[in-house]
Amino acid sequence: MRLPLTMLALLAFIVVEPALADAKSKPAKVKDPSLVVTPAPARAEGEGPYTQLILRGVTVINGTGSPAFGPADVVIEGNRIAAVRSVGAPNSPIKTEDRPKLKAGGREMDLSGHYVMPGLIDLHGHIGGEEQGVPAEYVYKLWMGHGITSIRDPGCGNGIDWCVSEEQRSAKNQITAPRIFPYAFFGMGLDAPMTTPEQARKWVRDMKAKGALGMKCFGYRPDILEAAFDELKRQGMQSACHHAQLDVARVNVLTTARWGLTTMEHWYGLPEALFDDRTVQDYPAAYNYNNEADRFAQAGRLWAQAAKKGSEKYEAVISELLALDFTIDPTFTIYVAARDLMRARRADWHDEYTMPSLWEFYTPNRDNHGSFFFDWTTEDEVAWRDNYRRWMDFVNDYKNRGGRVTVGSDSGFIYQLYGFGTIQELELLREAGFHPLEVIRSATLNGAEVLRADDRIGSVEPGKLADLAVLSENPLANLKTLYGTGHIKLDADGKLQRVGGVEYTIKDGIVYDARQLLADVRNMVAEDKAGRGIKELPQP
Repeated sequence: MRLPLTMLALLAFIVVEPALADAKSKPAKVKDPSLVVTPAPARAEGEGPYTQLILRGVTVINGTGSPAFGPADVVIEGNRIAAVRSVGAPNSPIKTEDRPKLKAGGREMDLSGHYVMPGLIDLHGHIGGEEQGVPAEYVYKLWMGHGITSIRDPGCGNGIDWCVSEEQRSAKNQITAPRIFPYAFFGMGLDAPMTTPEQARKWVRDMKAKGALGMKCFGYRPDILEAAFDELKRQGMQSACHHAQLDVARVNVLTTARWGLTTMEHWYGLPEALFDDRTVQDYPAAYNYNNEADRFAQAGRLWAQAAKKGSEKYEAVISELLALDFTIDPTFTIYVAARDLMRARRADWHDEYTMPSLWEFYTPNRDNHGSFFFDWTTEDEVAWRDNYRRWMDFVNDYKNRGGRVTVGSDSGFIYQLYGFGTIQELELLREAGFHPLEVIRSATLNGAEVLRADDRIGSVEPGKLADLAVLSENPLANLKTLYGTGHIKLDADGKLQRVGGVEYTIKDGIVYDARQLLADVRNMVAEDKAGRGIKELPQP
């Protein structure tokens, strides 16, 4: 049997849990090497690190929630930020004597008028898969071309050994890739279902020995899953959970949060924890979970069944989650096609950046995960828009009360493309009510805190690793300027132009030309199309 990636058991918002009894799915086994996506080639891009690199005259958005300031000079020595010094006032001459001095052998970049912010952190970044048919280089360059310098792979669907190998190669800067934080799908590598708590504990220990930093689960028999969470704590590991409908009636967000869950993914399990007039979702009699048209249509009607803000149940749930220091990783972006299919299908970036194999995977198909638009109607989209309003209201309220919210994209499904989907998530947090500074903090420092890496990454501060994004436009004024396709605006002469995009991505003190990385992706797509004898992606 092919790996659960093709069984849809190890995907972003999974059909069935990977190690349940045969009535649901067969267990996840070791990845067949012939099906593993191509690892990234040896790094051929980037300059540095330098004994000293000074970014001159920038406006700094430091990621902590504080307002932007500048002009400033950011001094990098090796792979770490050595100093962040304000050097004057906007629109006033900068005195040379007030600036950090360039050491012999160092490099300085005049970036007057540019903005520097922490590299983005995507907490839900799958590194492609055999079904998508894309190599790791394609995914990494889309991420790095958008200023994404760290990702958490929630599941390591290409195999834990493959994922850890890529993590180590990236850490040594042997490949052009973000930092990778590998989490293993619960049950990965087993030949039979887990039936005792001790088996779950042993699995956790085995995954740690292989290099996994955490676990991604979808639900399971409660006594066994609770044992896994307890062992994760004993081993100093972390966790993420997509509370799949097949187990959410007995394991919802409150259940796993009490066990020590680090982050909830998407929103499943939260409305169910908020039920106050029912114990299960109002499924139609003909509903079949394995029919994705049923699954996603009804998912878009779930938040309307949850307790309302201000109710006793709502206040009890949100208060307990806050007290548990629980993190919400909403991944708003991965479902936007459900509320506006035409817009998602015809997004600006598909023509030049979406691989034909990925486009085929997206196209409505009863066998491909997330390709559920068999007969997607106005009624479905209206329901999903209402679902978003309620979902966003909760997430914004959680943030306003001090809860941690992060950025994750889950791209590679449902017309969402790596890199571009992460930036769209920022826009959706803004739509939910986040101030732009709160959006950037969610995408940087909050993510670093979840990864227990906030002592190293997540903000522009002395002592931290030099993981940065450099832009010519102000992202606080317009998050669209972070897209690799830029933002369309009318210039003073009445001509349309595209502005924005990340100009440089700096990781570990190495400076990458972000626009060139995206040009490399365009060339990959063009070559693939030529090999297939097509000039454009097919439309229905």
